[in-house]
Order: sequence, then structure tokens, then C-alpha cells
Amino acid sequence: MKEEVKRILKMVEEGKINSDKATELIEALNKTTAVSEMPVSSNLDRMLRIKVLSHDKDNVNVNVPVRFLKAVGSSIKNVPGLKENGVDIDIKTIMDAIDSGLEGKIVDIQTADGDIVDISIE
Repeated sequence: MKEEVKRILKMVEEGKINSDKATELIEALNKTTAVSEMPVSSNLDRMLRIKVLSHDKDNVNVNVPVRFLKAVGSSIKNVPGLKENGVDIDIKTIMDAIDSGLEGKIVDIQTADGDIVDISIE
């Protein structure tokens, strides 16, 4: 932030902005810094748990930290592998549920083949 303040002061010195505008910019920088230093939401400390119990006994347990999901963001659209079994799980919908504070089981599916998919936020 120190470098940004120097640039603002340089603009005042060069007459590009007045002192009122400089004050406004520095206050905005301080607010941005304060927000970035706030503690991370407890939602990010949760886990997204995906369990697939296949009728063929190909069972899968996946535990993904919510912090990781937030980091990869929109690059993941669907949970891989579930689409082939006729189940389409949209990650954006799950992230919206996490952001709203939802906790517990959010998806509980049993396919006609006997496959079970459970997704929960814990």
C-alpha cells in the first residue's frame, strides 16, 4: 500500500489531482486493505463431502476443502464422473449453498441402477 500512497502524493505534486481527491483515494486504499485483512469466513473452513456408493461396489469418498473450491472458482462446472451415471451435479449451485451458510446433506440421489450419491457440507 505504501507504493500506492506515494503515487497519489506524486499526482498531487504534479497537479493532476487536488488534496481532497488524494484524501479520498487514500481512504479508499485503507478500506480495501482493512477488508483484505479480515479473518476468513468460517464457511471456508468446511469440507464438501461426496460419497458415491456404486451397485458394482466401486465406492468413492471425496473430501474437498471449501477453501480449495473457492480458489479454483468457475473453472470447475460439474463433479467429474457423475454425469456419465445420469447424475449432473452443478458446482456453482453447491458453492451458492455454501455461501448462503447451508450445512448438512445437500444432495441425496439413488439411481435406478442402485447407485447412491450423497453430497454434504460439514
